[in-house]
Amino acid sequence: MDETTRETPLRPGPFCAQLLASMDASEGRRKRRKRNTTPDAFGMEIERDLLARAADDDPDPDAFEAWLLEACLGAGPLAGATRATAMRIMDQWRVALASDGFRAWLEGGAPSDDVAAGPDLGLDRR
Repeated sequence: MDETTRETPLRPGPFCAQLLASMDASEGRRKRRKRNTTPDAFGMEIERDLLARAADDDPDPDAFEAWLLEACLGAGPLAGATRATAMRIMDQWRVALASDGFRAWLEGGAPSDDVAAGPDLGLDRR
């Protein structure tokens, strides 16, 4: 572990804010697909909402999984999709705890070539 990681323990709030910012790359890829991406947009909206709430609440790191469970239980008809999203977020949390490289990538703004629409203005040339 590097000095930065030891000095600044990972918290769910800032972590979720970083994941939220990293979603711009996914949105860029989604817009360039030829197929109907409405279901993708719906799933991404659930993820954005869950990440934004976690970023605002910043639960204790030891209680993050319980916080996600409560969010799923309160999701009503979206409980299944919210659960799937929460599981993915929890997996990413665990990777961030174990991987200084992943944390550094997130802290660096999650750079990706997919953020910009590119010369095709978001249209897939395939």
